[in-house]
Formats: sequence, C-alpha cells, structure tokens
Amino acid sequence: MTTFVDRVELHVAAGNGGHGCASVFREKFKPLGGPDGGNGGRGGDVILVVDQDVTTLLDYHHHPHRKATNGAPGAGDHRSGKNGQDLVLPVPDGTVILDGKGNVLADLVGQGTTFVAGQGGRGGLGNAALASARRKAPGFALLGEPGEERDIVLELKTVADVALVGYPSAGKSSLISVLSAAKPKIADYPFTTLVPNLGVVTAGSTVYTIADVPGLIPGASQGKGLGLEFLRHVERCEVLVHVLDTATLESDRDPVSDLDIIEEELAQYGGLENRPRVVVLNKIDIPDGKDLADMIRPDLEARGYRVFEVSAVAHMGLKELSYALAEIVAQARAAKPVQEATRVVIRPQAVNDTGFTVTPEGENLFRVRGDKPERWVRQTDFNNDEAVGYLADRLNRLGVEDALLKAGARAGDGVAIGPEDNAVVFDWEPTMMAGAEMLGRRGEDHRLEAPRPAAQRRRDRDAERDEAEAEYDGFNPLG
Repeated sequence: MTTFVDRVELHVAAGNGGHGCASVFREKFKPLGGPDGGNGGRGGDVILVVDQDVTTLLDYHHHPHRKATNGAPGAGDHRSGKNGQDLVLPVPDGTVILDGKGNVLADLVGQGTTFVAGQGGRGGLGNAALASARRKAPGFALLGEPGEERDIVLELKTVADVALVGYPSAGKSSLISVLSAAKPKIADYPFTTLVPNLGVVTAGSTVYTIADVPGLIPGASQGKGLGLEFLRHVERCEVLVHVLDTATLESDRDPVSDLDIIEEELAQYGGLENRPRVVVLNKIDIPDGKDLADMIRPDLEARGYRVFEVSAVAHMGLKELSYALAEIVAQARAAKPVQEATRVVIRPQAVNDTGFTVTPEGENLFRVRGDKPERWVRQTDFNNDEAVGYLADRLNRLGVEDALLKAGARAGDGVAIGPEDNAVVFDWEPTMMAGAEMLGRRGEDHRLEAPRPAAQRRRDRDAERDEAEAEYDGFNPLG
C-alpha cells in the first residue's frame, strides 16, 4: 500500500452558529424584569495551514470528511454561547486548493500559509440584543447561521528548485542519492520510484532542493504510466535536468530519442517552455556508456543544452554538476521580482447599490438575492409569528417591498429569497409593507413600562372617574 498521496477530494463543513435565546428575567415581586436572552456562539472555521512536517495528503485520503464544532446556544441571564473551535488541517508545502469545477482557490506555499476552506456560521442574537426603545420585550431570538459546506480538491505540487526527469531506470534515484542525503529506493527494474523524492544539495553558498520525478514514458501527458500523476510536481521547479541513460540494454532506445520523447511529453503537458534545461549523460563508468556519451555530446551541445557526463555509481562529474545547477538556481532566484507588500484595496459600496436584486422568473415568481436578505431568512424562526413580522419589517426597511412593486409583483405572486437550491418561498402580500401596524407594536409589554409618579397616578384615576360618571349621567335606561 502506497504511503504517498498527492491528490484528494475533501469535504469540509464549518460549524453552525448557536441559536440566540429568548428569555425573560424573573425574580420575587418582579415576574417580568425584562429580556435577558444571550447570543449564540460563532461556529468554528475549517482552516488549511502549511506544515513543513507534513509531506503527503494520505490522512485526508483515508478521512475525507472534516467538520468543525458548532457554536453553543445562548442562555438566560445574558449568557452568550461558547464559540465553536476552529478545525486546523495541516497540509504539505505546495498544496493547491481547487473547487469542484477545477478553479484554483488558493496556492499554499511557505510555512504557516493559511486558507479558510469553510467559514463558520454566525451566532444568532438573543432577545436582549434585539430589545430597543420601541421593542422592549421581544418574544423571539434569531437563529444561528449554518456553517459553510463545500467539496474541494487538494493537489500537491512539490516545491523544489531542480527536477530530474527521464525514462525509468535512467539513474535518477541513484543521482539524487549521491547529490544529497536522500535515500530513495533503488533497484534494477523500471518504475522503482513510485513517489517523488526530495533532497537538499549544498554547493558553495547556495542551498537548493532537488526532486526525483518518477519515470516518464511516451503518452505520460495523456495518463500512461505514472507521468500524468507526477508531472504536476515539475511545475514549480526552476531547472529541468534530463537524465539520459547511455548504457541502456534496450535495443530500440538511444539517449537522443529518449530526450526528444520526454521533451514532447513536457510540451504537451504545457507551461514548461521557458524553464532552463540541463542534460546529464549518466552511467559513463560503463565503457559502452562513455563511448556513447562522447558520440552524442556534440549533437546535444549544438541544440543549446549544457551537457554533463556523470556516474552516480562511481561518483564521477558530480561536483561540476552540483555547482552548475547551483549557479542556474541562483540566477533564477535573482531574476524573480521582489514581492511587494500586500496592498489592501477598500472599495466602498456605491450610493445607489441596495445590496440586493429582484429578478422576475416566469409569470408569477420573483427571486430576491442579496447577502442581507438571505442571511436574515436563515436567521428567522418561521414558527414564531413575531420573528416573521420582524423579518418583514427588516425587508421593508431595506427596500425589498418597493423593489418588488417596481418589478411588477402583485398580491399572491410567489417571492423566493435565496438561491434556487435553498430558497424560502412565500406568497407576497403588499400589506407586509405595514407589518408593524398590521401586527401591532411587536415586543411591547405594558408591564415593563416605567412606574408613574404618585401624583400622575391620582390624576389618571380622577380622569377615569370623571369619564365614567359622565357616561353614567348620559345613560337613559328607558331609551
């Protein structure tokens, strides 16, 4: 069973926000002391972070479903719910994150680089936070928002300066084992290397990394052999080193043809045209290999390649090769533009931007899309009439009613708020514009009014008595 995985599909689910609490403070001789429901806690995020100690995506291959914890609901006595704990997922350096359609969401390079794959839901407000001068005793609270859920694809692209490419059994693993401290598997049969191997090389004052990419064969860019799985590991490398076998035992192969075939596969894969190339003629410790290397070297140099004759077994020509690669890597690093500090661009909302859209769909359906309306719908408890009325007032103040009228909506038409796959649909009544007047002054309770002064209470009693007496004096029992 392989222990290296460089592509996985991962389902992440952030934590849901906790619901707000609808509670009323009570104590002796004061049965209705006012709203005291706390807010719900925020749901935990799902965060991907680069960790140098992680080199494979194997753990996510075996456990592809990851979920953060939910926020706790609020409680009475103004107690807010506990926030959900963020779920931090370590990934290897060089991990690319894509959505289900193949669009790149993030490219994580560098220790500690993070990406929020799933945003936790907001906690709902308790009735204490919803109280105001006009709404002194809300009998409802807002629901917590659901956390973000989505399927993403993680692809690992090896972060290395030099990539060794070539046919199987060309000696790439042997070469990286003598240039660095890497210990790859080495054997005398093709496709010994099943995973990319990384090594660190020090040449003078330059330190660079070198990657041994599994053997490529004709058709690798279309999926034959192991090429398609591991060609992505070549993309980040600054230098491509063609390792050619000058002592191959296959009669139908020769180093120049091997080079042409590998170059054709790299061209079909795309994106590697501007990378500098170096040719390494390996196995010159074998007499026939040395003779063949001397024969083809002029032809390769005529094509513009820098050619090095080496033997990984006899440790011949390794120093010259390592210093030449260090020189090319240093030049590539110096040619890279200096990365400027991230500039924060603030784009204020346009004056005429309402923050939502109303789109007619068919004859009797109108769809409302926008962050605020959709969020308010998710936070509403539709089993509570007062909460529904509060939603109607919020939509009215936002201008949704006016926009529906301008779009041609009539009484009884359907109004959907949200996307097609997750929308709340209701029959629209223009009287919702007067939601506060229609349902009364929601959230008011005369028992919460401030006590009146004694003199005012006496004047009120006198006025009520005089009014009752006047009504009795005008009453005629005989009609």
